[in-house]
Amino acid sequence: MSVASLTFRNGPIFDGRRLLAGHAARFENGRMARIGPEAEIPQAAKEIDLDGDVLFPGFVDLQVNGGDGILFNTDPSVATLRRISAAHRSLGVTAFLPTLITDTPDKTRAAIAAVRDAIRAGIPGIAGLHLEGPHLSIARKGAHDPALIRPMEAGDLTILLEAAEALSLLKITIAPESVSVDQVGTLARAGILVSLGHSDADRDTCGRYVAAGARCVTHLFNAMSQLGSREPGLVGTALASGDLCAGLIADAVHVHPDTIRAAWTAKTGPGRIFLVSDAMAVAGSDVTEFELGGRRIQRKNGVLTLKDGTLAGADLDLATAVRVMVEKVGIDLASALQAATEVPAVLIGHAYRFDHLSGAVRLPADLSAATPILRDTAAKAL
Repeated sequence: MSVASLTFRNGPIFDGRRLLAGHAARFENGRMARIGPEAEIPQAAKEIDLDGDVLFPGFVDLQVNGGDGILFNTDPSVATLRRISAAHRSLGVTAFLPTLITDTPDKTRAAIAAVRDAIRAGIPGIAGLHLEGPHLSIARKGAHDPALIRPMEAGDLTILLEAAEALSLLKITIAPESVSVDQVGTLARAGILVSLGHSDADRDTCGRYVAAGARCVTHLFNAMSQLGSREPGLVGTALASGDLCAGLIADAVHVHPDTIRAAWTAKTGPGRIFLVSDAMAVAGSDVTEFELGGRRIQRKNGVLTLKDGTLAGADLDLATAVRVMVEKVGIDLASALQAATEVPAVLIGHAYRFDHLSGAVRLPADLSAATPILRDTAAKAL
């Protein structure tokens, strides 16, 4: 269903960098026609009163493990991706990277094929693939199965290079303990987004991998060498290097708000901190437990853990992450939204802009009401 013209009024318009107050957004035949001062936008065939809510082009999430009660690892298929896509669309996400955590070579190949086929099938929102492992550090394994963590071999490198040619984007999380500097250089030259994570490496080692082409850090502070007085570790490298962007799980569980605030202030640019959900099977569902590689994950009070208490991904959506950044960290709304939208979009080369009405999202002005579900503005409007 569509109308010739549709205008959203009476609420800020976020274009990826700015919250435009006193502006309206006009769509013609479902396509963005103009954003401008309200007085300059003539009345449309249909008008939507935002009532103070924010209209924006949707969240960009580079770490999505699952949704709608299923993990990508459990069944790396087009059918699974269709369910995950719908679940995260209901949470306001318009671009995301399905994420496969450490698994077998067969699962890796299946994940690559599934994302390739899902993009060809036009499943909305899939911007590429994120492989988080298996080439990590056992010392910083987190919830990853140590039996499946292993060094990168020639065959693994070949699979990744072939995947980079087949996919619109490939992001991989690796640890220096399991991947050589030369391998990272080869991956980076092939256009693969190399992210450092699940590593106990020191600052000098991390620096060599950044020089070789690593451009990102996976879930800052979690599962990595910490910032110390005489050894900066991977955390210190991420904050001090302008060549690195860093994903952050802003649920006030994985990282304390005071720590987030300190990191936000300390981060050297042009690399930026961006928000990720690290969402698991529970996203967009009422599921209270699920399995990860045969291990039971429990959901309780907004936290996901293994039986021994180890954090196992996050019970988080990016609307909640934005709320945490504003209400608990003290970041202004425009900056928090940018960290969940344009910053990750630029990192993966995704054009972040209003295009079609179906890609627009409405964020409640009362951020406490944004948890956990945002509604598709197209569905609400038409």
